[in-house]
Amino acid sequence: QVQLVESGGASVQAGGSLRLSCAASGRTSNSFTMAWFRQAPGKERAFVSGINWSAGSTNYLDYEDSVRGRFTISRDNTKDTVYLQMNILKPEDTAVYYCAAEPAALYAAMKRTAKYEYWGQGTQVTVSS
Repeated sequence: QVQLVESGGASVQAGGSLRLSCAASGRTSNSFTMAWFRQAPGKERAFVSGINWSAGSTNYLDYEDSVRGRFTISRDNTKDTVYLQMNILKPEDTAVYYCAAEPAALYAAMKRTAKYEYWGQGTQVTVSS
């Protein structure tokens, strides 16, 4: 059973930065995907960024187009923790951000919410203009 604990959400002004963290525990698979999704009021949960890894392979990363170049996902493999560095934040980035995990290397399928078995509780990010 994988458990995810997110942290780092806050209220910031447009142009500011935040770093979200997602710590996973209980991982037993050598192949793993962790991703960030976000959900704004009245909207569906949407992919933001993800990373997957397998033994002997390099990390595979992906980003949603609107955050590419502003957000960076990274992994501390010693702690099974994934970070989302968010720069040049915009009001439209306001949402609850959720961490998701799946014990498989999803690659392009990482954008699909239905592929994930494990979810965090969410952390609020509010960007004011």
